[in-house]
Amino acid sequence: MNTVTSRDGTKIAFDRWGEGPALILVGGATATRAASAQSAEDLAKQFTVYTYDRRGRGDSGDTAPYAVEREIEDLDAIIGEAGGSANVFGHSSGAVLALRAAAAGLDIPKLAVYEPPFITDDSRAPVLDDFVEHLDELTAEGRRDDAVAYFMRAAVGIPDEFIEQMKDSPMWEPSVEVAHTLAYDGRIMGDTMSGKPLSAEPWASIAIPTLVMYGGASEPFMHNGAKALAGHIPNAQHRTLEGQDHGPAGDVLNPMLEEFFTG
Repeated sequence: MNTVTSRDGTKIAFDRWGEGPALILVGGATATRAASAQSAEDLAKQFTVYTYDRRGRGDSGDTAPYAVEREIEDLDAIIGEAGGSANVFGHSSGAVLALRAAAAGLDIPKLAVYEPPFITDDSRAPVLDDFVEHLDELTAEGRRDDAVAYFMRAAVGIPDEFIEQMKDSPMWEPSVEVAHTLAYDGRIMGDTMSGKPLSAEPWASIAIPTLVMYGGASEPFMHNGAKALAGHIPNAQHRTLEGQDHGPAGDVLNPMLEEFFTG
């Protein structure tokens, strides 16, 4: 494990894999750098891969008050460790963070994203306006299990009966440990889960080559949001990963990343 100091003094933990052009992996809600370890190991055959714990998770710090701009600065600090310029891949809400970082002008030559969870039409219910505030309230009251359950229900769309089953799975406790960061992801998403058409800004300001991907087996709202995003980014292309859902298999996703970032 290595650490880098972000602009506000927060220590951000990261791992480095392989040799080659720099590639940073940005995880989504609840994910720590451990979740990307296998992908990093596979991609390290062609790249120097960086995985990191987003602030408030794993071995990284969490300086208050939170702001999306601080997370962009965290990613910029990792880019600095990578030599000042790095390609980036983001998954889910981590994709939206990566997109916002690119729009903010970070030195990212190429960007790939998988299923930013935009809700841009009536293909699924929107997230309520008080979503972030309710997450904050639950974690402030120490109701971390309830915060995770609320997130899974309201943002991910998982029915209550399946949430109860998830509480017995190995992934539940790690999610509870980072429950306070779920509101961070909500702030990163902004108003993009409202069911309204995706606005052009800030995405239209992203000038770099961008690959927008979604799984063929994912819900229609994921397809629609990805297509809307790609339509706003001037130099974007979109691809369908057939048979994949929101957690794509590495042997399907990684070749797409290798082709895009080396092409």
